[in-house]
Amino acid sequence: MANPSNRGDAGQTREQAEAARSHLQQAGSEAKQAATSAASDLAHSAEAKTDDALASMGQRMSTAAGSLRQAAPRTGAVGNAAGAVADRLESCGRYLQEHGVSEITDDITGAVRRNPLPALAIAFGFGLVLGMVARR
Repeated sequence: MANPSNRGDAGQTREQAEAARSHLQQAGSEAKQAATSAASDLAHSAEAKTDDALASMGQRMSTAAGSLRQAAPRTGAVGNAAGAVADRLESCGRYLQEHGVSEITDDITGAVRRNPLPALAIAFGFGLVLGMVARR
């Protein structure tokens, strides 16, 4: 027959184990929440820095467009080509200044969804070039 004091010890041990399990679950939940919060803060900081870098690059592209317009001839084939390049540079620079990383990502995602085969061909070509460069 079991000793009544052993049953009491077993019940007390079970309660202690349950309390320890509950405490560990709470500590794990708090650690997960802290890690999630830290990762989120880091992601927002990285996105803000990237947005600033893109805006700065956009400003430089617009400045380069202005310099190209001033330095290039006004007429002839070279002048027309330089004007077209300057227009495109200015347009791209303005886009980078006005749109953030999330908007650019959404635009790229939309373009890939509208044109999946050309996007796949571009990705394949890019991978091929990277593979050739990595081998050298």
